[in-house]
Amino acid sequence: MTEPGTAVGAVAERATAGFRQWYGAEPAGRWAAPGRANLIGEHTDYNDGYVLPFALPLRTVVAAAAQDGERWTVWSELADSPVEFGAAEADQAGRVSGWAAYVAGVVWALRAAGHRVPGARLAIASDVPVGSGLSSSAAVEAATLAALVDLGGLDLAADRRPRLAQRAENDYVGAPTGIMDQSAVIRCRAGHALFLDCRTESVEHIPFDLDAAGLAVLVIDSRAPHRHADGEYAARRKSCERAAELLGVRALRDVSPADLDAALTRLDDEEMRRRVRHVVTEDQRVLDTVALLRAGRIRDIGPLLTASHASMRDDFEITVPEIDTAVEAALATGAYGARMTGGGFGGCVLALVEASSADAVARAVVEAYAERGFAAPGTVTVAPTAGAARLD
Repeated sequence: MTEPGTAVGAVAERATAGFRQWYGAEPAGRWAAPGRANLIGEHTDYNDGYVLPFALPLRTVVAAAAQDGERWTVWSELADSPVEFGAAEADQAGRVSGWAAYVAGVVWALRAAGHRVPGARLAIASDVPVGSGLSSSAAVEAATLAALVDLGGLDLAADRRPRLAQRAENDYVGAPTGIMDQSAVIRCRAGHALFLDCRTESVEHIPFDLDAAGLAVLVIDSRAPHRHADGEYAARRKSCERAAELLGVRALRDVSPADLDAALTRLDDEEMRRRVRHVVTEDQRVLDTVALLRAGRIRDIGPLLTASHASMRDDFEITVPEIDTAVEAALATGAYGARMTGGGFGGCVLALVEASSADAVARAVVEAYAERGFAAPGTVTVAPTAGAARLD
């Protein structure tokens, strides 16, 4: 994993260099969007519940300039050559595939919302690791959206952008994500976590000043191969939706902890009961974490993070051995709390640690991986940063 010390400047220079190489010109501007980590609140978003993500110092940068006509050309440093598409491809979901679909999806969503989208040439560079559960796709969408809005002078307020970016991913790309990722990468503030009500889309910026407290979040990229992630994610979403239907509620968010036991007795399927228990208790853990952070008690959220991981492991069944090993090693080396972040079946772990002990915890995780015969993980310490913005 790239150290955030490389900063957005290095990524921006790579995007600019790619633009010059492929288009033989200077970009009109550069727009950046972060990856995100979810502090707590996993698989609650599509259940109309609560989440608490924060933006990472890892960034995706889009260097862009307008071009005549309804044509869009996009290059990524992860690809051999640019992809070009026109209005016909942009107006029909799924016509552009692969990594470029996330850009085409943004064009599609803007046009579907009635915006006159400028033709553009774009070059993308990023230090958000792909497939790590840190929302690399949402970062691409948010940076692309910011670029096209500015290039076209479009009237699109910041609070309306997450839903549009989500439509790009859901309806064009075909990934059934909730609203959390796009909200985080667009709306987060430095030094804060974003408390998001996924039903109302209301947000509150909760103080999460790790530096002032002498703390850090250690992000551990498990580098575990994603095992059936897409199908398993969809299966859990379907199970939650079916449970809500059987319980006669709009979404599992409407089952309170006080009503949980009674609700579980109404479900015949033991697996479905476990899924419901995770969502209901996870929503409460988000609320409890927010209360502690409002009171400035950052260290005290540790047990909630660890309880969240246990729930994902035992009730939602979305962790893998590499992830569990990272959590166990971090806790054994003094982390206040640790949990998987992201959709599951691979991805990353967050550990809340004293800043002075972050390196020791990272070494312990690396050693635990070696003992188990796993490929070495990536580690980086992070603090909350701001959401999508134009760089120049």
